Amino acid sequence: MELIQQEIVQQAINSYANQDVYLHLETTNGAYASHNDDKKMTVGAYIRNGLVQFTSGSIAGEHPYRAGLKLAFGWIYAEGLTHYEIDDLGRLLLAGYDDEGRLAVALELSHKPF
Repeated sequence: MELIQQEIVQQAINSYANQDVYLHLETTNGAYASHNDDKKMTVGAYIRNGLVQFTSGSIAGEHPYRAGLKLAFGWIYAEGLTHYEIDDLGRLLLAGYDDEGRLAVALELSHKPF
């Protein structure tokens, strides 16, 4: 993965607008939290292969970035994004890593299920 290049990522997001796309979204501090400090709460959210359609989307901010996808009746939002990749299958993969290189957030879009 590379550091986010905002213009490239924005073009990729735009290419998925107004069509059915598969979404992977997760946030986690997972195993990084409670096993090191039992006073920390482990939190996370996860959806994989959610079929959505968004009318517009954007990536904004400065490292780290935030991305939002506007649905007909709401939003999908991810914050803390640092890296991206457009893989061999054409999927847009966005990730946010902490200062120790651990995954904290992922937002991925695809025309086919993950």
